Amino acid sequence: MMSILAEKLSDKAVMNQHETLFHRYPANPILTGKDWPYSMNSVFNAGATLLPDGSTVLLCRVEDRRGLSHLCVARSVNGVDGWQIDREPTLMPDVERYPEELWGIEDPRITYVPELKQYAIAYTSYSRGGPGVSLALTKDFRAFERLGVVMSPDDKDAALLPRRINGFWALIHRPMTPLGAHIWVSYSPDLRHWGNHKLMLEARRGAWWDANKIGMSPPPIETSRGWLMIYHGVRRTPSSSIYRLGLALFDLEQPEKCLIRGDSWMFAPETEYERHGDVQDVVFPCGYTVAPDGDTINLYYGAADSSIALAHGSIRSLLVWLDANGHSESSHDRRERHR
Repeated sequence: MMSILAEKLSDKAVMNQHETLFHRYPANPILTGKDWPYSMNSVFNAGATLLPDGSTVLLCRVEDRRGLSHLCVARSVNGVDGWQIDREPTLMPDVERYPEELWGIEDPRITYVPELKQYAIAYTSYSRGGPGVSLALTKDFRAFERLGVVMSPDDKDAALLPRRINGFWALIHRPMTPLGAHIWVSYSPDLRHWGNHKLMLEARRGAWWDANKIGMSPPPIETSRGWLMIYHGVRRTPSSSIYRLGLALFDLEQPEKCLIRGDSWMFAPETEYERHGDVQDVVFPCGYTVAPDGDTINLYYGAADSSIALAHGSIRSLLVWLDANGHSESSHDRRERHR
């Protein structure tokens, strides 16, 4: 009897185990409001990129004490500590020329575009009509060329792919439609006029961790197998919502074609700084950098809308996990799952 009981307990322990794909930096959070050189409320949801000299730039969302957001740059030689933060806001709303920025600019995602030899920043511009998607270009994160709003409200969670697809630029975004909060891709010949909108990934229904509302987190990672996307799912509970992260893989030349989608989440709020803050139970990455080995990924994420934290992972490990914990997203599978 004891051996049978021990075997059952052992099976239960194995079932309760899950693979850790991202390892939190032990000294998290790496940036908080206490680090800022000017008065503000909180800092979170930073876009990230590497500069030619190997240093890291974070373009941080900073919320002031009115509740409105602007963007501010923090630079680090090693991407971990020793952050040099701009003494003043780097990119402020420009309401006179861009009225869609009336209630702030938020959640930047950075893509380096070799053809343009510039960094493209997709960010949320908050207007009277709600959040929309705006684009800006920069070479140095000191001077910016705004392209204005490119996706009207209600739309957010956007990033530009780094190269043209069949001659067209591709923008991934998350419009709110009568069909729900799903991830779409749209195409443009010039970065200003967008069309050919295609559904990429649907929020599931029912009790799933990513039911009803999903969105892309950082820009997709281009791998030899496809565009690897880290996306967030929002689980609504009676008291609040929980933001967790999952994985999906998309075709390189047809980004609207999902090849594999993970069934479970792979990163979720666990620590005190992720579970308690201005908004509880939130991990929300807007940026990452990839180390010179081409595999190590440094994920920068907003924690509870109150700080910026860092976690390290492996692109190869993410793909292996997706193979083991995902399924093909054929149209038949999609119909069956959503019944």
